[in-house]
Amino acid sequence: MKPMERAAVLGAGTMGAGIAQFLAAKGVEVTLRDIDEEPLEKGLDVIRRQLQRQVDRGRMASSDVDTILSRIHPATDLDCLAPVEWVIEAVVERLSVKQALFQDVEQVVGREAVLATNTSSLSVTAIASVLQNPERFLGLHFFNPAPVMPLVEVVSGERTDPAAANRAVEWLRRLGKTPIQVADTPGFLVNRVARPFHTEPYRLVSTGVADKAQVDRILRSAGFPMGPFELQDLIGIDINLAASEAVYEGFYHDPRFRPHPGQRKMVESGSLGRKVKRGHFTHES
Repeated sequence: MKPMERAAVLGAGTMGAGIAQFLAAKGVEVTLRDIDEEPLEKGLDVIRRQLQRQVDRGRMASSDVDTILSRIHPATDLDCLAPVEWVIEAVVERLSVKQALFQDVEQVVGREAVLATNTSSLSVTAIASVLQNPERFLGLHFFNPAPVMPLVEVVSGERTDPAAANRAVEWLRRLGKTPIQVADTPGFLVNRVARPFHTEPYRLVSTGVADKAQVDRILRSAGFPMGPFELQDLIGIDINLAASEAVYEGFYHDPRFRPHPGQRKMVESGSLGRKVKRGHFTHES
């Protein structure tokens, strides 16, 4: 690994904090940027607790925690992004917000920097459409929890330079991830394949075939690491709904991908999963 490799992660929420933790653990100097001090403190606190959990389980020395945290540099402005080689955005899933953010980022980073979005539901091509240099823009779709899950989708938009995508694949492999190159289609690969896994269980429950715990237990017994409802609690039920709606819209209302009304009701009730300690199930931490 090159000395002093630098990256920036935009957004200190669940995914942003997880990506920053992963990069710092691999020796990358990371600027973790958010719009205010409060979300930054929350993100750093999540990282501290995750690392301490590894220490408590005997998987990491306590001295490593300080080393990893020392590589994460919180920031609220964009000017400090000037020296970074990689920018990975993980802010709210709204096209206009991401476009405006990257237009500002373009003004401060160097010409060689690769710009990436961690979006799970928006078009990479659409985000890049407002940029002066869309050829260096792509999707790097990490999965939650980012420090643990090996798979990363490398998504090329219509104007992404193949050299930028290849550079991202090489970088991720060097850091220990398993990158796969996918096309910029609705849901990319994983979220498209996973739609029936997430939506059909709502139909099973709503018609009284089984309750949520039973569905999860049956699918675990069939070999899945987690059932759909406990997985949605981990991912974020709002994030999962956004992915469902994006795939449905992207395929022009193909009934194969139709979301279930129960998904929206969960979001409207504020039951978003582990991050608010209430989703399909209740969570103490």
